[in-house]
Amino acid sequence: MSKELELLLEKAKRIQMTPAQQEAQRRSFAYGNTRIENDLITREMIDEAADRLALQKN
Repeated sequence: MSKELELLLEKAKRIQMTPAQQEAQRRSFAYGNTRIENDLITREMIDEAADRLALQKN
């Protein structure tokens, strides 16, 4: 592994994501994985489902 890549990996380990960034990452992951299986899935559908789940938690 190159020194430059090692430095970038070490830097990435120290990044602290905000709750909003974590939520955006979670939704992006859900979209990407469901889209592989079903071309009809949209980002809006993922957002709606995530919003419903958030309301159920509260």
